[in-house]
Amino acid sequence: MKRSILFTLGLAVAAVNLPIHAQDTSMSFFITSVGSGKGGDLGGLEGADAHCTKLAEAAGSEGKTWAAYLSTQEEGKRGVSARDRIGNGPWHNAKGELIAKDLDELHISPNIVKTTALDESGNLVNGRGDKPNQHDILTGTMSDGTAYFPRETEDRTCSNWTSSGVGSATVGHHDRHGGGNTSWNAAHNSRGCSQEDLTKTGGSGLFMCFATN
Repeated sequence: MKRSILFTLGLAVAAVNLPIHAQDTSMSFFITSVGSGKGGDLGGLEGADAHCTKLAEAAGSEGKTWAAYLSTQEEGKRGVSARDRIGNGPWHNAKGELIAKDLDELHISPNIVKTTALDESGNLVNGRGDKPNQHDILTGTMSDGTAYFPRETEDRTCSNWTSSGVGSATVGHHDRHGGGNTSWNAAHNSRGCSQEDLTKTGGSGLFMCFATN
């Protein structure tokens, strides 16, 4: 009986001493505090990813690979899908708040609202009711995070993020407000791809960045 009790106590002590691996809640999601300055011309996906990395590292993030949440369009086939570029999660904002645990949660019920969709420094991004309103976030994607079907007549990605003039881009509302549309990634299309046109529809060329690792 004593041996049994001692054995049980030994197991309990061993369990207490087991290392606990805390979940990494460092920043792995943010909205860019500034865009490229050239409207929808982000330098393509490569330029957008580089912009994410530059902002993240300037804010103190280390050891992460960053990708912009952007899709593309192609002739005769599906383009690159935003959801396929950003890893598998989980993702946290600059304050350690969980945005989504995986891709399914991100595209069905993410914790993306004005108070959680922060920039790389943990600051709020202007939304509906603020001056200026900047809640139009570039995505070029459908609501499930996939690229549009083979290109039709309408440009939805500012010529794959290389146009600062003609074209259009699908945007989401990070604050989940505006015109009755609460989609964070596919609310409507912009009037054009210039900085001026993006501003007219309530944006400034901002986009979302996710850590892929």
